[in-house]
Amino acid sequence: MKHTLLAILIASGLIGCASLKLEPANFAWPVESVLKIDSKGMVEDNRYSFSFNVKPLFQAEFNDTTASGEIHLIRDMYGYYYITAAKFKNVYTFVANEGNLSQKNKFLVSETGLSSPAFNQRDQYIQLLNGKEKSIMLSRDGIQQPENKGEQK
Repeated sequence: MKHTLLAILIASGLIGCASLKLEPANFAWPVESVLKIDSKGMVEDNRYSFSFNVKPLFQAEFNDTTASGEIHLIRDMYGYYYITAAKFKNVYTFVANEGNLSQKNKFLVSETGLSSPAFNQRDQYIQLLNGKEKSIMLSRDGIQQPENKGEQK
């Protein structure tokens, strides 16, 4: 009796220690957030309840921490954040980490800088629009060739 009770307690303890995974999960935002940069270089999104400092992003893009204007931000189905802004040549991808966003990738999307960027969610891709220029499909791995369109990169 004691051995059976002990075995049940040990088994239930081991089951309680097992890692729990909730899947499938989709983290995609249906539309981008356009966030104004405050005087301290911070952006805040009330819809998704978060804020972060964009000065290091402007340092990486322009070698200058003067951050002004607004940024464009969207999240894909895997939880990656895509960030860009007017005059940026790149789109940056980040993942949430313990109290920060950690850069995972950077994609050159314009040799001259974006004039009016906007993001859209498109199935497994993030679509980058820039005024009347041809849109670019992005994934966390880089610029993607849409499978069904036959478009050039």
